[in-house]
Amino acid sequence: MKNKNKVYDFIIIGAGVIGCNIARELAKYNVDILVIEKEDDVASEISKGNSGVLHAGFYQPQNTLKAKTNVRGLSCFKKLSEELNFEMRINEKLVIAMNDEEQKHLEHLYEQGKKNGVKGLRLICEQEIKRIEPNVNGKYALHSYNSAIIEPYKFTIALAENACQNGVKFLFNEAVIGIDKLDSIFRVRTSNNNIHSSRWVINCAGMYSDDVSELVADTEYKIHPCKGEYYITDKVEDLFQRMIYPVPPTNGSSLGIHFTPTIEHNVLIGPSAEYIDEKSDTSNTANAMKNLKTEIYKYIPKLANVDFIRNYAGIRPKLISGKDDKKFADFVIEENKKVDHFIDLIGIESPGLTSAPAIAEIVIDIIGNKEDLEYNKTFNPHREKSIRFATLPLDEQAKLIEQNEEYGIIVCRCETVTQAEIINTIENPLGVRSLDAIKRRCRSMMGRCQGGFCTPRIVEILIDRYGLKPEEIYKNNKESNLFYGLIKD
Repeated sequence: MKNKNKVYDFIIIGAGVIGCNIARELAKYNVDILVIEKEDDVASEISKGNSGVLHAGFYQPQNTLKAKTNVRGLSCFKKLSEELNFEMRINEKLVIAMNDEEQKHLEHLYEQGKKNGVKGLRLICEQEIKRIEPNVNGKYALHSYNSAIIEPYKFTIALAENACQNGVKFLFNEAVIGIDKLDSIFRVRTSNNNIHSSRWVINCAGMYSDDVSELVADTEYKIHPCKGEYYITDKVEDLFQRMIYPVPPTNGSSLGIHFTPTIEHNVLIGPSAEYIDEKSDTSNTANAMKNLKTEIYKYIPKLANVDFIRNYAGIRPKLISGKDDKKFADFVIEENKKVDHFIDLIGIESPGLTSAPAIAEIVIDIIGNKEDLEYNKTFNPHREKSIRFATLPLDEQAKLIEQNEEYGIIVCRCETVTQAEIINTIENPLGVRSLDAIKRRCRSMMGRCQGGFCTPRIVEILIDRYGLKPEEIYKNNKESNLFYGLIKD
């Protein structure tokens, strides 16, 4: 067991959107921060496997943490997108009712939204639905003007890279397996036989947050994993413009199967909702895929004519209150009831992406109630914008090629990603080089052929330019090798 002598001020367990928001927020102060992540990159689990929607705030009951952080968090995103240079697009939403009974729930959501302080809501009828979305079926709708979309993994990457540039250290491929506290110092043991020491520990372990909490004290909280499966369509630009949601189940189990345009003009169809036993089960199932297609015919029949290019699954960490009514519980954001200086964030599901900036503020307040935090005068909130060659005007593309001929070499034909972009991606501040890490940063391997054309070329770059051996190249972790050895010399 290697005992690292440095004592950090904060260890954050988990590099999802919550952990990275908190890391960046803490970087605004003169403190030493270590983020420990069991996967090979940030945004490798819950933070990548969702719809990428910034919710307006009308789904959550008044005065809950979910409602408060949703509304506050949404208000932070414009500034964050400007500072961190990730794309955010205001994208209106229609919550569709197919009959008079469902209309009653629309009215409830509308009133709940007003109580939560949500602006830009209106109730509309079938005639207005057809006027603004001719290809969408529905009898009534709640129209939200202030919903938005982002690419959730790119947001998380932007947070992490900016935190890293401001002195936060990230460790990947290290799972936390034990936590002890001695003389006010935590000793965090990892799967790599390392011990990392800190004055505070912040549990942002997502799906495993109840397990991590259990490492320091018995916990009353238990995560119930809920798998949501999705289809991704080929690019669609004219069929519909707004997010299309059904009236959600009244028990709060999910928001229902919805249709979400993405920043890159694909459409996400899903998620399903299936409670499972295994927290890491992201497999797709024939029955769920069939149900997703059924919903297409119900709400947007013409979408059935669009090609599907991929399917995937994400898992939501549902937390049940533990009371007799077995209702789904609010976010848990608190200092552990039994262990000082250990902060638990448990059950951070939807609207966790939208709420993330506000959740980080709450964590700072919890810390600030225990000790004074001194502002870091050198903190730089800005992150340089990545070049997306495909979106540039032709004259700007020509200038880039003139400056660097590798912008003229197309590696990914589906998404028009150049060799220069691949190289810039490989040389990212976090030092992660798996194929999934490259994919989520520059969109190579995300197009219609799903990497059939560009994967061999990216492998060549990793071998020829960066000296990796074939068996050192993997998809998303050290157990997902692409190559295992030579067939012949």
